[in-house]
Amino acid sequence: MRTHTIFLLLSAVLFFQTQAQKTIHDEFESKSISINGYAINVETKGTGNPMVFIAGGPGDSHDYLQGNFGEYYKDCQVVFFDALGRGLSDNAKNIKEYSISGDVEILEGIRKALKLSKWTVVGHSYGTVVAQAYALKYPEHTDKMVLINGFHSGLMWQANCDSYNHYAKTHFPEKWVIVDSLRAAGYVSSDPEFSKVYGDFPIKYIYYHNTKLQQPVPANVKRSWNSDVYYGIVGRDADFHVTGDMGDIDFRRALKNIKSPTLIIAGRYDGVSTPEFAVQYKTYMPQARFVMFENSGHNPCLEEPEKFFKLFENFLGIKK
Repeated sequence: MRTHTIFLLLSAVLFFQTQAQKTIHDEFESKSISINGYAINVETKGTGNPMVFIAGGPGDSHDYLQGNFGEYYKDCQVVFFDALGRGLSDNAKNIKEYSISGDVEILEGIRKALKLSKWTVVGHSYGTVVAQAYALKYPEHTDKMVLINGFHSGLMWQANCDSYNHYAKTHFPEKWVIVDSLRAAGYVSSDPEFSKVYGDFPIKYIYYHNTKLQQPVPANVKRSWNSDVYYGIVGRDADFHVTGDMGDIDFRRALKNIKSPTLIIAGRYDGVSTPEFAVQYKTYMPQARFVMFENSGHNPCLEEPEKFFKLFENFLGIKK
């Protein structure tokens, strides 16, 4: 999950990139696939066991995941995509069309278009919600599943909001006074005046030690984030009161029924997918492998890359 500060972070890193830089993103070509009347951007490369990567947000493009995992095209077929309203894909005609179930059907539409019988689904943050929903609805097409710093329910997502707001209020009381005054005046998360103030808090809760870490993104990005998707799925006051599709989601009782081998990754210092709730996966999904990264926040592939990618490759049978 990502609150408004994270979204601003991903936008800010774009300024760090230069026109001359070559990145893994340059190895991929965009292809538009028509799904449910919308043009959906899909970028795939490689051969062998396919795996699809589902971005966070909700509202993020595929760029940062491609930057972290794109090199695996040398070992298997990797699939990156922009869901409806994200990245290079079409916007929905109506904001009400943005939904978790809609994202699941986009995913299934891509699988059919690529003529894949099964694939491994890899989700990060909000992407884990889509991954779990997909595995539960389409178990016959789910080979393996990797959940990176994810969520099992709307209750857990609400806990993220509460955790971050407590952190922001207690560590930055001078800034929180402004938040309080706007809330008292009736402003909510989706109001531009409020989001500008709320998004100005530091990003310590995303990373453990090094808050200067940056997601690998291409030099030229047309759209890395769409707030309409975020507020459409999490609710108009998403940073305080989780409603909408996200508020209703709850996989806890169903997780034990997932047969696909699953790896669940969490970060000890994650202020987004909080450890208090992340460890509950051990109870709700005992058949999965759960690994806590002791020196990471919400992005262990950046903070503990050696450990992360060794674990990832061993689980998926990728030999280097």
